Amino acid sequence: MTAATRQFDVIVLGAGAAGLMCAAVAGQRGRRVALLEHNGQVGRKILISGGGRCNFTNLHCGPENYISDNLHFAKSALALYEPRHFIELVDRYGIAWHEKALGQLFCDHSARAIVEMLLAECGRGGVEMVLNARGVEVGGAAGGGFRVASSQGEFAAGALVVATGGLSIPKLGATGLGYELARRFGLKVVEPRPALVPLVLGGAEASWTELAGVSAEVEAGVAGEARFREKVLVTHRGLSGPAVLQASSYWRAGEELVVDLAPGMHVLRELMAPGARRTEAALKQRLREVLPQRLAGFVAEAGGPKGWSNAALEECERGLHRWAFHPVRTEGFEKAEVTAGGVDTAGLHARTMKARDVPGLFFIGEAVDVTGWLGGFNFQWAWASGVAAGRAL
Repeated sequence: MTAATRQFDVIVLGAGAAGLMCAAVAGQRGRRVALLEHNGQVGRKILISGGGRCNFTNLHCGPENYISDNLHFAKSALALYEPRHFIELVDRYGIAWHEKALGQLFCDHSARAIVEMLLAECGRGGVEMVLNARGVEVGGAAGGGFRVASSQGEFAAGALVVATGGLSIPKLGATGLGYELARRFGLKVVEPRPALVPLVLGGAEASWTELAGVSAEVEAGVAGEARFREKVLVTHRGLSGPAVLQASSYWRAGEELVVDLAPGMHVLRELMAPGARRTEAALKQRLREVLPQRLAGFVAEAGGPKGWSNAALEECERGLHRWAFHPVRTEGFEKAEVTAGGVDTAGLHARTMKARDVPGLFFIGEAVDVTGWLGGFNFQWAWASGVAAGRAL
């Protein structure tokens, strides 16, 4: 440690949702906290989320809404800090909000209100904000603890909280620093991969991209995993929309994405009635009653019955409810809303987010192998894991 090294109780790396929350909680507990952010602005992902209105939590949040190699890990932190706790904080600051479908809560106005609230909470705790802290290097400090060197100087503390996020949306400054630090200190990392991400179609299925812009309510999923009844959107590269983004978090290369194009409906029943007109025109008419017109025409051509017997129509009906796509890849971290995988939870204490074998080291937020569904769940994990660490510091 040099004479220029500044001493704190806690250094938090990353001023995103988890880092801001953790720093605020620790600061308000009397800890002297330095919050280092390599961007020139805090909470950049918060600001763009939810179309600029920040889907800040979900009323129906539970451990079942998360993906992890250890599905039980998130339970403790999520029970410690529930959606109602964050809502109480939002209400104290007079931030107007509303509920959309499926328990999703959004700001009535700008996501900036959430960032300003978190900054105010950090201010209440006397947190020192250090922006543009680039070129971060972490090492051990003399006498224990950690030393952090950066373009904004050197810092030392007995505790280090890594809240550097994942690899998603690199244009906002995402890096793999959290994973590098985990490995350096002996923690394992579950291979990071894009999640909540559009899927790309290739081969014969690339013809679906002719329908770019078409959307419909479907049920989508990967075999053996959760299924999601929401909208699909056909893009110029493949498939997107909430149903596909949700399913993408479970998808692996080579697997099928199975889509029910008409959930809860028996589309061709009328064609099977005695005396019914069984023609291609009648088929298209029936499909247009349950699907957007362009999609109905495409499905009629690509998945029409092989004959007009009841057996052929029943087989066609089954196909409508089990349409198998074979994506060739995702659109990558550039388009992924979050990163799945991350610091292996086996190396962390679930109630505190503290590393089991490295005194004073914590990992929180997206850097950890806990990934939420679409709809406010990832922010709730950020708040909950940040509070868990903040209260343990």
